[in-house]
Amino acid sequence: MTKRELIDTLAKRMNTSKREAEEWLDEFTDVVVDKVSDGEKVSITGFGVFDLGKRASRRGVDPRTQEEIHIPQMSMPRFRVGKRFKESVRR
Repeated sequence: MTKRELIDTLAKRMNTSKREAEEWLDEFTDVVVDKVSDGEKVSITGFGVFDLGKRASRRGVDPRTQEEIHIPQMSMPRFRVGKRFKESVRR
């Protein structure tokens, strides 16, 4: 499903315009990105949790030079699926 298809579906289900549905979706994603970027968890009961995970530092290989390189630790956004969502998909 594309963003456009999601907006169309939201507009129909919410009985609102596509413009309002798009504004709502954009605001929602902006809030999630802002909060997770600030190190906060965004938890939606039954759906899941958006938060930051740590990726450990590691050794890698530069594909151009084939030299071994050090890749530093970094924060990565992650999503952990909620119980209700997981159960709905497994049916």
